[in-house]
Formats: sequence, structure tokens, C-alpha cells
Amino acid sequence: MSEERKLDPAREPEEEREEGAKLSDSEAMKVDMYFWLQALVMALVGLILVFTFIGRIIGVDGESMMPTLHNKDMLLLQSIGYEPSQGDVVVLSKNTFRDGAPIVKRIIAVGGQTVDIDYGTNTVYVDGLALDEPYILEPMRELPAEYATHIEVPEGSVFVMGDNRNNSTDGRSPSIGVVDERCILGRALFVLLPFQDAGVVESISQPRE
Repeated sequence: MSEERKLDPAREPEEEREEGAKLSDSEAMKVDMYFWLQALVMALVGLILVFTFIGRIIGVDGESMMPTLHNKDMLLLQSIGYEPSQGDVVVLSKNTFRDGAPIVKRIIAVGGQTVDIDYGTNTVYVDGLALDEPYILEPMRELPAEYATHIEVPEGSVFVMGDNRNNSTDGRSPSIGVVDERCILGRALFVLLPFQDAGVVESISQPRE
């Protein structure tokens, strides 16, 4: 021990306090780093769970689902455990259209149901009941004769249409027709981007009472 410390014993507790303070700062930094690391790990685990048990993220290409969805919207899909249901907005891929590129449409009818389209009254019937479709952009224009107006949907398949009926290549077209359920990549759950449009994608396609 130096002469200075012997002559001034009061300095020893002060030095020990300073050393203790320095140790506490170091420990605090380690604790902060631990919590940041823990938060990062939890976020990564959450993302893994989302993509494992929910699905994938995919972008909308085109305007066939306006006004419900817009070009370049980013969607979160449910893929695992999804069972097609009337009214759901889905992403599908069919080799006979755009070389199998993903497209977004709404399920109008599922296997075992019959669809009739009446352009004169702007009405879609499923099993004889007119659908209430508040989501469509505008009244439908009649299409050429090769586009289907009466569709019997086989089991294991769905019939889809775009909400922007006058700017949508969908189940009415010979290039798409009825779609095998195995061609469905998933149901659109949420719009993630752009932020101002973020929200739940609703399934609304109900018969009129």
C-alpha cells in the first residue's frame, strides 16, 4: 500500500465506490445487450412461426381486385391448414394463365355449387341465390360468348372472379375456368404494405335474403 493511501485512509472507500460504480455500468451494459438479444431472438422466432404456420408474403400484380386490393399491395397469406371457403380472397397459380404466375381473386363458389352470371341485372347466382357483392368496383359488362355464364364447380375445385369484373381475367375465361384447390397458394389475411392501407382482408360474399 502506498504512503499516500496510508496517510489518507478516507480515500480508500471512495476509490472502492468508484470501482463499484464502474462495475455497475459494465453490468448494466451487459444486461441491456442481453435484453436486446433476447428481443431479437423472439422476433426471429415469431417470424419463423408466422411463415411456418400461416404462410407467405406476396405482392398484388394488377388491378383486377380493385377496390378491395390495389396494384403493388403486399399481402400476408394463410397457407397451412387453409380450407377454401366462399367469399375468401385467395392467391392462386394456374399454368394455363400467365405461365403460372400468382394471381389474386375471390372465391365465388366451391366444389358442388353451381354459378350463373346475369349481365343484364349485374347479378351472380350461386345455387340459384343472388350474391350480395358490395365489394365489386362497377356493374359488369357482358363478355363474348366463349366466356362462361353457367358453371358447375366439380368437387375439389373453386370458381373465382375478380372484384374489378370489367378488368379481370378470371373463372369466366377459358384460360382459367374452374381452379383445382391444389392451385391455391393461400388466403389473403392482411394487407401489410402500403402502411396507409394496412388491415384485414375481409371475406364477404353472402346470398341476398
